[in-house]
Amino acid sequence: MAITGKDDGSIGGRIRLGMVGGGEGAFIGAIHRLAARMDDHYSFVAGALSSTPEKSLRSGASLGLDPKRVYGTYDEMAKKEGRRKDGIEAVAIVTPNHMHAGPALAFLKAGIHVICDKPLTTSLKEALKLQAAAEKSGKIFAVTHNYTGYPMVRQARAMIAAGELGEIRVVQIEYPQDWLAEPLEQTGQKQADWRTDPSRSGAGGCIGDIGTHAFNLADFIVNIPVVELSAELTSFVQGRRLDDDTHVRMHYANGAKGTLWASQVAVGNENA
Repeated sequence: MAITGKDDGSIGGRIRLGMVGGGEGAFIGAIHRLAARMDDHYSFVAGALSSTPEKSLRSGASLGLDPKRVYGTYDEMAKKEGRRKDGIEAVAIVTPNHMHAGPALAFLKAGIHVICDKPLTTSLKEALKLQAAAEKSGKIFAVTHNYTGYPMVRQARAMIAAGELGEIRVVQIEYPQDWLAEPLEQTGQKQADWRTDPSRSGAGGCIGDIGTHAFNLADFIVNIPVVELSAELTSFVQGRRLDDDTHVRMHYANGAKGTLWASQVAVGNENA
């Protein structure tokens, strides 16, 4: 199934895209908008861009959106865009983790395809609710594990599937960063603040932020189920409430062994 642009109100046949989050002080929303422009299959036309209506309006104005399509809440956006003849066809949800499930459910109900950042939710209960809603809606529900799109990743997967590497015995994955090597959250830095807050990030810090990417990458390339794992989650920075370093041991269905290391306190690694 693919998202395809409609004739009504589309610009050059592009998919009309909306965004929840990604306004003032945000990081990943700008990356999504840049990727959408580079992809050239989307037109960004609407948004509920911040946690308050005032900030959302300012953010929309700075991005050149029609003020009538800049909304104070995601519920208002879902309802109004769902009723428009030229309403958005897909929405990108780029909020902190605890604000993924609510918008996703609202837009699925409105009949709009959803592109959601990872981790999907902060609880299994929410994830199962989203799964049921997505299946009922018949709409695409995409989670942005974007590294699977790289040509070399696709090549590695194809080589393993073809048996060119022989039987897989050992799988090693790593994703080190260093930006949280100091207590950045104590300075009020927005990205560090919510990512180290269990009420907004969920139960995982580093493991949810980048460990999920590492696991997904290995899972996609190797394509062998993990049947057992054990994880050691560590908070090296004093006072930090969530993990900033993680080591995971994995057993695969074919007998292979795996290790995953993800860290946000690995000095000298910007985004390796």
